[in-house]
Amino acid sequence: MNNKATAIFFVGLLVTAIVGWESLYTVGETERVLITQFGKPMGEIVDEAGLKVKIPFIQVVNRIEKRILVWDGAANDMPTKDKLYITVDTFGRWRIKDPLQYFLRLRDERSAQSRLEDILGSETRNAVARHELIEIIRTSKDRTPEVDPVLAEVDVSTLLPITRGRKRLEADILEAASGKLAEFGIELLDVRFKRVNYNESVRQKIYARMISERDQIADRFRSEGAGEAARIIGDKERELQSIDSKAYRTIQGIEGNADARATDIYSRSYNQSAEAVDFYKFLKTLDMYRSVIDAETTLVLSTDSDLMSLIKRLDPAARPR
Repeated sequence: MNNKATAIFFVGLLVTAIVGWESLYTVGETERVLITQFGKPMGEIVDEAGLKVKIPFIQVVNRIEKRILVWDGAANDMPTKDKLYITVDTFGRWRIKDPLQYFLRLRDERSAQSRLEDILGSETRNAVARHELIEIIRTSKDRTPEVDPVLAEVDVSTLLPITRGRKRLEADILEAASGKLAEFGIELLDVRFKRVNYNESVRQKIYARMISERDQIADRFRSEGAGEAARIIGDKERELQSIDSKAYRTIQGIEGNADARATDIYSRSYNQSAEAVDFYKFLKTLDMYRSVIDAETTLVLSTDSDLMSLIKRLDPAARPR
């Protein structure tokens, strides 16, 4: 009898514990709770953190996030207004504003992410298709791009004027998608372009065009450099010729002055007397003999020639044959 009573007691205690466990639930600081009974919402949204009570086994606790959530969209290929295919990767921030509407329409976060992908992907595609690529690349219409000082004077291409810019496009997507997502109890806080890149099919063509433009810049630099080098070389040659001319003129002046002084010295030295003049003629004649006559030289001269003047004076026995 005691064993049976003990068993009943423990069974009753276990049932009470199970019922109590199923009757109590907690609400965290970062969540809200919606109680459903047979799939239908019951009562108000439980927004206050703490320990709460529900009907066990019949009512179900559905937890809804209060914090800001992240949507990271898949990168999609889409055309711009100027028929360029680009790959756009976007992300956004959202939160659940109306938990009841959110639960009735979507039930869970997985369904919400799928709906965000559909709506934001569609609005992004529409915004990109209505604008040219420059509108998506440039941050805003008021931003002035920085120019490399090296390329400041090189007119490669003219930047197209823009009317909106990427920030305004993101605001357009946010505005268009917010109204559609509000029907699901979702508040869209922000949408941004994470990355914009050319589609692989046109990327190589774009790279080839960029390389061609840079080649044009390089060719211009090389042409200007060659012209500057030619100018420098021409200036150098002109300066060298000027220096050579001045040096030659200086040398000729120095040599002329030296010759004049030497002539003056000779004149004053050899014109002092008749003997000095005769001695000078004698030395010059000997110098002429040394430069003209050698062992192999044969001279045919008349007896009146000046070259024979010294030879005539020699003793007949000492004259050369």
